[in-house]
Amino acid sequence: MPADRIVIVGSGPAGTRAAQTLHTAGCTNLTVISEAPASGGQIYRRQPAGFRRGAEALYGDDAPKATRLHAAFDALTAAVDHRPDTLVWNIVGRDLYTYGPRGVEILSFDRLILATGAMDRILPVPGWTRPGVFTLGGAQIALKHQACAIGRAVAFVGTGPLLYLVAYQYAKAGATVAAVLDAARFSGKVKAAPRLALEPRLLLRGLAYRRALRRRGVPVHEDARLRVIEGDGRVSGLRFTDGKGHDRRLACDAIGLGYGLSPEMQLAELAGCRMAFDPAKRQWGVAHDEGGRAADGVYVAGDGVSIGGADVAELTGERAALSLLADLGHPVDPARRRRIGRRLRRQAAFRAGLDAAFPYPAAWITEQPDDTILCRCENVTFGEVRDLVRQFEPREVNRLKALGRPGMGRCQGRVCGPVLAELLAAMLDQPLERVGRLRGQAPVKPLPYAAAATRAAPEIEAWMTEETVP
Repeated sequence: MPADRIVIVGSGPAGTRAAQTLHTAGCTNLTVISEAPASGGQIYRRQPAGFRRGAEALYGDDAPKATRLHAAFDALTAAVDHRPDTLVWNIVGRDLYTYGPRGVEILSFDRLILATGAMDRILPVPGWTRPGVFTLGGAQIALKHQACAIGRAVAFVGTGPLLYLVAYQYAKAGATVAAVLDAARFSGKVKAAPRLALEPRLLLRGLAYRRALRRRGVPVHEDARLRVIEGDGRVSGLRFTDGKGHDRRLACDAIGLGYGLSPEMQLAELAGCRMAFDPAKRQWGVAHDEGGRAADGVYVAGDGVSIGGADVAELTGERAALSLLADLGHPVDPARRRRIGRRLRRQAAFRAGLDAAFPYPAAWITEQPDDTILCRCENVTFGEVRDLVRQFEPREVNRLKALGRPGMGRCQGRVCGPVLAELLAAMLDQPLERVGRLRGQAPVKPLPYAAAATRAAPEIEAWMTEETVP
């Protein structure tokens, strides 16, 4: 009988370790699909061909780890079916629908590992759609991938470890960092310190980033609330309230914005996985057993399951692969599985500390002015959403989407969906999990009409253009 076809979606830390584990165990019918042109994921994103920056300049203290991970994947490329620059935009049964250099294809699988990563979590404020406002991840991509800054004087706003990391990376690269505005309070970080100390290396690294910013003269404001992003055409500055309650203005021409991360779980939902709500994070993730099994023949790993960071991604990638091997009848070292479990439990306690130290300021959502844009794809404002809730009294977020189109645009609710749910729950005075979440739908990301037409009747293909559909 032919070997089971195993497909891994994602080639970051989780996908790489899963592929390495499966290949080492002798799996020969292995495909790795990634939207990126090369492996590494966001955290260890590689520079384009022709760029010659060293690993230390790109990854800092993580340079040895990034180099090892890249080398591990490169060693697999001759033995696996690697499909870079390829989007998985739908899953139906045991078929993946992909779009890449070879156009639209349907790829069947027997076993599937989803290592889809995460994206920035946003809290809209007046002016957040102005040119010059980037997510923290977008600002980091510009620096890592193209060796350029998003502006001449950049303010970094939000909360979470990524806020300080990206600000530090910009400052170290020689960019002007106007300020760091952290929504979290210092007292909350102190209270979370015992759990953060479970991973002393990571804790000390975060403190070093903060100290390095201070030494470079970068103002760091805690308990800072972004009020308005100003500008005529593009960003010229921002207004915020500092920790003492004073209203202040900061001149800048670009902003990196992000309040943590959200799992990319749309494909998992299309694959039949169940979702689970995490009250500490105030967000949904993919439900799974202790081995990473999330549905029949489907395994999940990395930040696409629940936000855990690069180290957790590697561990869960290996864990998912070991579970898959065990399900296929391959011998698996139980001691290794126990070690992974222990390390993940320790990391989970540390992540709980991060969640407590850098909470998502959800209460601010209900206080946004009516004319603030909530859904930028469909240009739906907070006021329009509030009017819909008052008029039609929807009890669930997908019903609200149907009434007013928030979440129907190009991002498919990735950005506005969590905000929409927070606003609806607050207006109904209901727990956040009760109003649900925007369901994943295909295509999960924009797909050219012409590409989709290759699977349509010839007469339809004839008039399809290169326009995109949401």
